[in-house]
Amino acid sequence: MRRREFITLLGGASAWPLAARAQSAGLLKVGMVAAGSPSRSAPNILAFRQRLSDLGYREGNNLAFEFAHATDVKDFARGYRELVARKIDILVAPGPEIALQSALAATDSLPIVMVAIDYDPIARGYVKSLPRPGGNITGIFLQQLELTAKRLQVVKDAFPELQAATVFWDELSADQWQAAQSAAPALGLRLFGSELREQPYDYEQALARAPADYRGWMFVMTSAFLFRDRARAAEFALRHRVASVFAFREWVEDGGLLSYGPNILEMFRRAAGYVDQIARGAKPSDLPVEQPTKFEFVLNLKTAKAIGFATPTALLLRADEVIE
Repeated sequence: MRRREFITLLGGASAWPLAARAQSAGLLKVGMVAAGSPSRSAPNILAFRQRLSDLGYREGNNLAFEFAHATDVKDFARGYRELVARKIDILVAPGPEIALQSALAATDSLPIVMVAIDYDPIARGYVKSLPRPGGNITGIFLQQLELTAKRLQVVKDAFPELQAATVFWDELSADQWQAAQSAAPALGLRLFGSELREQPYDYEQALARAPADYRGWMFVMTSAFLFRDRARAAEFALRHRVASVFAFREWVEDGGLLSYGPNILEMFRRAAGYVDQIARGAKPSDLPVEQPTKFEFVLNLKTAKAIGFATPTALLLRADEVIE
């Protein structure tokens, strides 16, 4: 496990009786609401399940992994209520703030492991601090809003001639769009925001709304639904010969041009570690919240060639990984 990629603040661990009882009964029941269906084969979910397997958990033996699926924002509340009704021992709330909100609305006692990607759990009052979160919540926190601004800067540094771009965002990534708007003027960037509303997202219509001189570059914010839809977004950008920028490498592996962000699979592996610690008796309030500290710049050279995108040598040298 690559511990150096995360900030971990030291804290103690006390007994958490609900999870301890579950383990003593021989079966740990873990529940998660995930965007879309099926979700068990999604790369982040596979990473989570594999880490639990590495830690000694076997589904159908000493582990029951329960899913509820969300096809839109309203489904999260229903999903977590269903999981609590199934007598889950530990809830996992990955991605958007609505996931954690819904988990908390469904229970005030079960331990919750968050993977906070699209919001700040400290600023929103869900945890007291990183070293001592308090209450029944702990997990991983990615400072996505700050990273959104950094992503713009990384791209602008690599392409100083870039002046205008379209930004795709949805309801769950509205804060990221606002962060991008705030950061753009200082970088000499003009951004046109195109909101994606009804699913399946209509990328053709979203790009058509943008002024012509904004259509050469496409920044895609991240959310649970956008991540699920990454292959369609990447294919769309490739087909329209648009230079596309994403939050995570999975988009680039599916044909997107660039990404800058942490390894989301490692974040979910770390979340599985929290589940294990709680199952062994740790108390969420005493388990420090972790943050990723390593960020990777990934470039798909095959896509660059396909869209006729000139790749500066400086960009190739800057990339942590080049996909050919």
